[in-house]
Amino acid sequence: MKTLTRSLLNKAANAGVEHADVRVEKTEGANIRVARTGETEIKATHEAGYSVRVLVDGVWGFAAGQDTSDAGLDEVVTRAVTMARAAALFTTVRVKLAPAPVVNEHWATPVAKDPFQVGPDQKIGLLEAAVRAADGQHILRAAGTYTESRQTKYFANSEGSFIEQELIECGGGLMVFATNGREIQRRTYPGMVFGDIGSRGFEYFEGLDLPGQAPRLAREAEMLLSAKTYPPKKTTIVIDPRHMALQVHESAGHPSELDRVFGFEKTLAGGTFLGPDKLDRFRYGSELVNITADATVPGGRGTFGYDDEGIPAQRVELIRAGVFVNYLSSRETAARIGRTSSGAARADAWNRYPLVRMTNINLEPGESTLEELIGQVDEGLYLESSKMWSIDGLRLNFQFGTELGREIKNGKLGDFVKNPTYSGITPVFWAGCDGVGDKDTWRLTGFACAKGEPLQFGIRVGHGAPAARFRNVQVGV
Repeated sequence: MKTLTRSLLNKAANAGVEHADVRVEKTEGANIRVARTGETEIKATHEAGYSVRVLVDGVWGFAAGQDTSDAGLDEVVTRAVTMARAAALFTTVRVKLAPAPVVNEHWATPVAKDPFQVGPDQKIGLLEAAVRAADGQHILRAAGTYTESRQTKYFANSEGSFIEQELIECGGGLMVFATNGREIQRRTYPGMVFGDIGSRGFEYFEGLDLPGQAPRLAREAEMLLSAKTYPPKKTTIVIDPRHMALQVHESAGHPSELDRVFGFEKTLAGGTFLGPDKLDRFRYGSELVNITADATVPGGRGTFGYDDEGIPAQRVELIRAGVFVNYLSSRETAARIGRTSSGAARADAWNRYPLVRMTNINLEPGESTLEELIGQVDEGLYLESSKMWSIDGLRLNFQFGTELGREIKNGKLGDFVKNPTYSGITPVFWAGCDGVGDKDTWRLTGFACAKGEPLQFGIRVGHGAPAARFRNVQVGV
């Protein structure tokens, strides 16, 4: 792979271009699913290829391939250069790149247990134990999932950078369904419906303790069948860390992607209400709201050594004390506003163009315990585990639903609530944040995110969040 990377870069750099960068990647992994009905599915993945990106007359050209012969490399380079020259005839805005360091490094995900050295029987055994433990009179179905991936990536550019990375991730989850014949309720653990994945080894999956969590999930799924619904009103809500991660993703991560400002995402995913006029002056939320993009946080699914432009992983403040102060950016988009890249240019596969993508977008912890967040509420609702979400193209108007709610009365958790929902307008909602949980409530959750045309679905992102409290929120329809 190293020799292939150097050969590909030499061919691209010698093609009369202003700038060239290449990526050579190999990905292998496995997904296991075990259901309570006894079915077991194992899917192995293996993929390899390379891509070339060139600047000609200030316009990008991009091409990818898998033919590693000399003729195959020549064809891909020629295709990228031809694309750039053709596009230059119809383009009025020329690309400028923000400065970047020259890097020659090797970076690897630190793991305690290499998941590829653990046999499938041990992985399947943990899943089988979990689905057996998810038992109850009204349990309809239970399924456990496991995933592992190893990605070897080489990057080089005409500025002199040459980077090798080995990215490993591992995780899984459990989903339980209950029914009384009239309705179905579900409980999932630990994060979203696909579980939780981190840049860690097999030790992370073991630490999830799916068999130990299964009885609780089954019990709660059955309790939700007879739970009450919450009346529509404006009230105080306390959100658990796992669902808080989704709130951060949709209403803080996506709006801060700088390519949306310039209309790159209008067709598929929309734009953003955060125009450059708001930078360093717009009050996004209360002074308790501090949100960062941190590609260095240990274990985050959006953690890496270098992005797909060779920019080092970094921690960037997006919202400081409630004020919007920075974007997620690439070298191209950052140059447009006179800043340096935040290291957020990433592609989800060897044959995809790098886009501005989230890394680990984190709501930084505050000083309140969960008991204090709940104890200071006379009347309200505690919300846990994401179930549904919707948000408009500018990332302003949203509605979320969770699997489970608990009434809060006089500072105490009360009855279970089924199918709770809440809605709001992003800056108004964040302005109502009057309590942020401490480090003990902070959790890191792995996500997959979709963006771009052609669609790049599998980009790896993470979100760290504590529990948080919001006042005067519309609950219910």
